[in-house]
Amino acid sequence: MSIALAELVQRWQLQPHPEGGWYREVQRSSISVVRPDGHQRSAITTVLFLLGAEDVSRWHCVHGGDEIWTFISGAPLSLFQHAGGDVESTEQVLSDSNPVACVSAGVWMAACSQGAYSLVSCCVGPGFSFEDFELLRDRARSEWPKGIDDRLI
Repeated sequence: MSIALAELVQRWQLQPHPEGGWYREVQRSSISVVRPDGHQRSAITTVLFLLGAEDVSRWHCVHGGDEIWTFISGAPLSLFQHAGGDVESTEQVLSDSNPVACVSAGVWMAACSQGAYSLVSCCVGPGFSFEDFELLRDRARSEWPKGIDDRLI
């Protein structure tokens, strides 16, 4: 880890995220909602999320909640999405000129910084729970969607 990245991790009191990178939850709504599947969650949650030059946000999925990524600072961030099946993954670059992207519930996603680091916020609604989080690498390879970039596993 570079000195600059270590300083950001310390400044923002971030911890390692299971998908890769660094994060800290900064907001969890006190309002609860019941999803269509019957699970109760906070209405919305927000984290700071940091990826360094050597970090990747590995292919993962948040079931039951849409995720909004908002660029804060650093280098542009490549956000990849794959809806499953035979379609190819798409890439959206988040930066000062294109700061927001939405990933619908159940869509596979991965990300990497295009430089020394990228700092974003991620809001999930209904709120995030690790019960709804799945890493693609935990599935049998035969279940992976076609066209997944193996470098982001």
